[in-house]
Amino acid sequence: MTDDLSGATWFKSSYSGDKADCVETAFLPGSLVGVRDSKDAVGSALIFSAREWETFIGGVVGGKYDC
Repeated sequence: MTDDLSGATWFKSSYSGDKADCVETAFLPGSLVGVRDSKDAVGSALIFSAREWETFIGGVVGGKYDC
């Protein structure tokens, strides 16, 4: 995997609407998922395996991270 994510297709949740302060994700080669801050598109991104990402999303949907 290369550190060059310039060719990645980033997207944000449809629930974000026109807001600029969002988290964006990108599906990357090798079954990886990138996550970045939409306000800093050229900054750092976190990279997760597909399994890590599925576990996180499952926790979100299941209410694991609700306050």
